[in-house]
Amino acid sequence: MSPTTTHWAGRPVLVTGADGFIGSHLTETLVSRGARVTAVVRRVSAAQVTNRFRNLPAATVDALERVVHVDLAGPSAVDVLSRVAADTWFHLAADAYVPASLDQPADVVRTNVTSTLNVLQAAQSRQPAHLLVTSSSEVYGSQKDAITEGHPLEPATPYAASKVACDRLAWSWHHTYGLPLTIVRPFNCYGPRHVYDAVPLFLAKALRGEPITINGSGEQTRDLTFVADTVAGFLALAELPAAGEAYNIGTGTDHRIIDVARTIVELTGSRSDIVHGPARSGEVLKLQADPSKLTQTTGWRAEYDLAKGLAVNLEWMRAHVEAVWPTRS
Repeated sequence: MSPTTTHWAGRPVLVTGADGFIGSHLTETLVSRGARVTAVVRRVSAAQVTNRFRNLPAATVDALERVVHVDLAGPSAVDVLSRVAADTWFHLAADAYVPASLDQPADVVRTNVTSTLNVLQAAQSRQPAHLLVTSSSEVYGSQKDAITEGHPLEPATPYAASKVACDRLAWSWHHTYGLPLTIVRPFNCYGPRHVYDAVPLFLAKALRGEPITINGSGEQTRDLTFVADTVAGFLALAELPAAGEAYNIGTGTDHRIIDVARTIVELTGSRSDIVHGPARSGEVLKLQADPSKLTQTTGWRAEYDLAKGLAVNLEWMRAHVEAVWPTRS
């Protein structure tokens, strides 16, 4: 089964992290399919006054059912979310920048765990038909082979540990309280609007002819999944019965980071040098999804290989690199 357009027409939906990278693409797709979307975004005064957002396109914002500004880790979150009537909830809000968790672990853990706890409590009160809780491939740590959902959870960074906590909290809420939910474990996602992690940083450096710095040897691998495929996976899972299951979203192919850098230099025709910096603390050496559970259950398959995805990402980056990373005078 693939995600269908008719399933979403007129359906009330809630998306947390709606102005984030994946969240904005998910929200945009849901709106285009006729869903009545309540977008939950971080409370920022400028956005509340202007209704302008970092990632959500203006046309998508205009078509939203409602925008809710709230700190999901704050004391008001449960009450605020409990007032939203929606059949399907997508919880994507998180502090997902792994290096931040190395320097500010308490802040990242608080944000991710408390916000997820508040979403679970609000959902328990409101009882949507389906809650999808976003975990992460980082929960697995380094594994030698393609990773199935049954692999042990061995987080290597405070960020990854916070996502394990969110993942297992969701599972416990399903088994303790019968909350209808699905746990989603996306592998490394890239595409337009993403401004950190290897792919966007390498693209920006290459376009400017600046050195591309790789953490460590570059032999570490990642299963790079284009954002449209990730969104399609979320939507396909949302149409399943909410049985407390966990699912990977990934292509099934991993790429060495050094090879990704070389591909980007070639794709852009850049003169950028590739240089090596110190290895990052807690670096995961290999992340490769086994997406067979998702494919067998829903029919989902990745439609973008790395070459196709990078070409789309590069087109966006050419138009936005100066806005995202202004040239230093």
